[in-house]
Amino acid sequence: MSEEIAVSREEVEALYERLHREAEASGYHLNPDREFVLDLIEGLLINEKRYGYWACPCRLATGVKEEDLDIICPCDYRDADLAEWGACYCALYVSDEVLRGEREVQPVPERRPPKGQRPQDKPARAPAAPGTEPPLPVWRCRVCGYLCAREQPPAVCPICKAKRERFERFW
Repeated sequence: MSEEIAVSREEVEALYERLHREAEASGYHLNPDREFVLDLIEGLLINEKRYGYWACPCRLATGVKEEDLDIICPCDYRDADLAEWGACYCALYVSDEVLRGEREVQPVPERRPPKGQRPQDKPARAPAAPGTEPPLPVWRCRVCGYLCAREQPPAVCPICKAKRERFERFW
């Protein structure tokens, strides 16, 4: 029988306040259903006590941090899920449209590749040779110069909070 891991309401409330403040400061939003968010936060805290990190409470974590890097909250799939579905996989984070009530939260298909096909499962690659393209597009914020390598630019720049349309393809 597994050991019960408990978290206090005070721990959950404190983390809610912190996540809400950090999300809004970074141009993200927590789900407006506060009780739903508090349940997810309780799951994050239980996973932190269980594994030592915030594994997404809606996914099965291995307990090996190196294998779960892509599902540590906020997960690697958050921005793509927000852009396409209006919410991340567990619906902790939602888009502006969902927050304003213009779009409903709907089930988000799992974007995480199967084990063995995740970036952390593959051996580290040597940096691209000069004159070759990187494996992902590189986007540059025209406001502050922030660079990121991903399929699409982020919805909001994590540095200066500029919106997606202020990004340009850098490489």
